[in-house]
Amino acid sequence: MSELTLTFENTATCAAQLDEQDALKGFRDEYYVPVINGKDSIYFNGNSLGLQPKATQEYVLDEMEDWASFGGEGHFHARNPWVKYNELFPESIGKIVGALPHEVIVMNNLTVNLHLMLTTFYRPTKEKFKIICEAKAFPSDQYVFQSQVKNHGFSIEEAIIEVHPRAGEYDLRQEDIEAIIDTHKNELCLVLFGGINYYTGQVFNMKAITDAAHAAGAYCGFDLAHAVGNVPLSMHDWNVDFACWCTYKYLNSSPGGVAGAYIHEQFVTDKTLPRLAGWWGQDKATRFKMEKEFDPIPTAEGWQLSNGPILLMAAHKAALDLFDAAGMENLFKKAQQLSNYMMFIVDDINAGLPNKRIEIITPRDEMQKGCQTSLLIPENGRAIFDGLRNAGVIADWREPNVIRVAPTPMYNSFTDIYNFGVILKQLVSSA
Repeated sequence: MSELTLTFENTATCAAQLDEQDALKGFRDEYYVPVINGKDSIYFNGNSLGLQPKATQEYVLDEMEDWASFGGEGHFHARNPWVKYNELFPESIGKIVGALPHEVIVMNNLTVNLHLMLTTFYRPTKEKFKIICEAKAFPSDQYVFQSQVKNHGFSIEEAIIEVHPRAGEYDLRQEDIEAIIDTHKNELCLVLFGGINYYTGQVFNMKAITDAAHAAGAYCGFDLAHAVGNVPLSMHDWNVDFACWCTYKYLNSSPGGVAGAYIHEQFVTDKTLPRLAGWWGQDKATRFKMEKEFDPIPTAEGWQLSNGPILLMAAHKAALDLFDAAGMENLFKKAQQLSNYMMFIVDDINAGLPNKRIEIITPRDEMQKGCQTSLLIPENGRAIFDGLRNAGVIADWREPNVIRVAPTPMYNSFTDIYNFGVILKQLVSSA
């Protein structure tokens, strides 16, 4: 994307000029946009489920045709032989999460992968058994922590330490995260945060958190569900031990689509690490000999359980090919511009009202935000959200009073944001 030199204005003309300068504007045509009231919706729900690439149907149909043509022989003779389908992804997904190809694997679903990673990296002892996470982590993460702690015989109340925002604040301060890690260092086993908090949209300083965890003698991992394909990531260079993600949000890889995991290269060749083993993690040279002894592949593939879901992987491949074509640097740059314009529009709406009625609880610092902007609306928030939907805006509601909007660089425009602002202002003014 070329430099956007225009000063932001809350006008249709400014939005159109910004769109004209957008080198990625053509990618919108690669996606299906839901239609409401006879016209394209304003789709700001990519933080929950990304739009379908138009190529997805062709990619999936190719595998359906090969299934019809080859039956089980498709594992070896399909256009993309299924037995090694997962090998199509490491280069592309490695660029997105900042990892080496042998450190990443596409498999399972997010929560399954979190449990697999904790089997390896949550190895509590009587002295070091605690997990530190952010308060208001996504429920799946909380349930994973609780079940893992209980299965190891520890008390949830004692073992799980949550980092809360300060009174009157919504976002976490880095110094508070590090202070709590230091406070519990003698009993700390694992630090596991979301890369981005799903409620506020705050991007955490993953490198600093990793460094603090390692200084305390603990492993560090991240749930990247809201970060992958959204913000720049450097898992390898930040020395993160492991991470997991889903692919149906910003990666647009189908509802409940196949997920992924990263394991730092210092661990992938260590066959002594505890893990839950499955036959697809077995050394490829001996996998089909069906031998009793498990010999894991010396890459992230060694954490695989079962052969991959080919139709979901085909949808994932269609989505990632668009990311390769757009380029991650270009996408991240446009994402920040969209986010900045969204906050500008909301600020302008507030400035025109007798009382401030919308509070942005997402940090404004570009290092702490991605596509998502969380709007706290203390009065009539649900009615305003419903009004947005009726007017053709697809966003996301989170109890008790937050509307999450996430203009994404692949298929959203500055004009989408301007038009959203017009609708929002009318609804808030009349609420």
